[in-house]
Amino acid sequence: MLPLLVAGLALPVLVQPAKAYVALMAGQSAKPLQGQFNNVPVLHSNQPEEVLGEGILVSTTPGVGIAAETGQPLANATYTFNGTFGLHVHHKYYPQDRSRIHRPGGRRGELTLATILVNPGAVPVHIRFERGAVRNSFEAPYLATNLMGVKPLGPRPWNTGPGDATAIQMLRGRLDSRLSDEITIPAFSRIVLFSTQLPAKGIANGLLRGRSDGPFQMAVVAVEDPRSDGDILAVLDRRQLAPGRIYLQRVGQIQNGTVFSRVAGVALGDTYTASVQHDLNQSPLHVPLTSTARHHFGTGEVQVNALASRMLDSSINNVGTYGVQFDVDLLLQGSGPYALVLSHPTPNGGRQFTAFRGSIGINTDEGYREVHVGMRSGQSLPIADLNLKPGQLNRVRVSLVYPADATPGHLLSVVPESQLAMVQQRQRQLDEAQAIAASRPARSVPPLPTAQAEVVLDAQPVPAQGQTVVASEPSMRPSPRPASRPKPTLTTPPGWLQPLPALPAPQGLPAATINPTRMSQSLLDRYQQAVDAQKQFMKMLMGR
Repeated sequence: MLPLLVAGLALPVLVQPAKAYVALMAGQSAKPLQGQFNNVPVLHSNQPEEVLGEGILVSTTPGVGIAAETGQPLANATYTFNGTFGLHVHHKYYPQDRSRIHRPGGRRGELTLATILVNPGAVPVHIRFERGAVRNSFEAPYLATNLMGVKPLGPRPWNTGPGDATAIQMLRGRLDSRLSDEITIPAFSRIVLFSTQLPAKGIANGLLRGRSDGPFQMAVVAVEDPRSDGDILAVLDRRQLAPGRIYLQRVGQIQNGTVFSRVAGVALGDTYTASVQHDLNQSPLHVPLTSTARHHFGTGEVQVNALASRMLDSSINNVGTYGVQFDVDLLLQGSGPYALVLSHPTPNGGRQFTAFRGSIGINTDEGYREVHVGMRSGQSLPIADLNLKPGQLNRVRVSLVYPADATPGHLLSVVPESQLAMVQQRQRQLDEAQAIAASRPARSVPPLPTAQAEVVLDAQPVPAQGQTVVASEPSMRPSPRPASRPKPTLTTPPGWLQPLPALPAPQGLPAATINPTRMSQSLLDRYQQAVDAQKQFMKMLMGR
């Protein structure tokens, strides 16, 4: 722990090292899953995410499209599908013509999103669809206030937006009744596979998986007020790209990895599978789930699949993994109650956001269950209680189809229930203290007399044999502390700072129990200053 001693305060503010940016994992280490993606090609149409008008969004046919922003020709994400394939479409409609947002009579202008199948050959191509759905935000609205936390998932999916509504259909292996289960593309022909009307400021999402008996290509287009399929096909013939491609001026930054765009191209892989065996008698288990180059929890594992073809302004890989099914098997040794926990890192800038809203399936020896999870950044939420039997491998499978509008880089953990309870208690205490401090008007605080109380600086944890060492990201690593540095001592007023017991795992975090009813006004004000100083110090650490 790195102490920040605020001048004039008798309150030590302890700043965690970067490797503890998921509090549940503090002092412990994660291990890689070493899983694999399959090789199923999936067309992703997610760039531009916000579409301003009609035009081509992505096409795998040979040729080019003309960018509305620059007039330059951009090569298509050329690819020919043959056999098992997937499709992911996710777009918002923000019309350039603002009159389409508020029309007389209250009806908004609409954008039709459509997927076109192209048969370039002389033989008809037959396609059978296995599972999938298409939804827009008016069919599947997002009700944020009622759907945070963890709730059992019933037969009908929660209204958490179109991304989750389609993902749960894929997870359950179902095909929407409004979609055809079979279709034939005549020789040298094009047909509209599906279309959905998207009112202004709305969102649409589609996920499909199918299999063809011959080669074909796909395109996704946006059309304002089409009257027939002919109007939709005409947009493809005009070879004009839809406006909204905000990353065209940042292609160099996309290529060198300093900017992440969205995906417009064909990714290889619609399923990621992994299996890990762990003895919980030795230590809790932490593994990355949907990990990225930024959030891999010290394992170095990046669970992002490659693109076989892409548009120029697309991300260079499938960084969001939207629509990818993750199947993770945990083979656990241990006994008694444990918690299966999903976490998301604390945001660098301190601004909390909704990091996940989706559905997760959990299969154990006691049966299969599904939960809906609404998670904010920095949270750790228990998604299942596990009662492990001694002397055997306890099998737990966690499955999810990663939904659009979530932010990848999650941690999956199996920890003793007592460890989770400690972290949750500390978070509640901090939230309560910050709320009290924020409710008080700021005022000047006279300096305190010289104070003395002991602050224990924990040594860096040493991982058990066989565990992966958690590596701090370079930009967030605190400066090393000289070995000869003496321990600082301070005195705290008795009764309102009381140490909590350490976490069950070694090297637990020091913590403080705060009793707001015993704080004086002066101490409340000083605590507010300490919290503010802690935030500033964290920003300073993360910025260097």
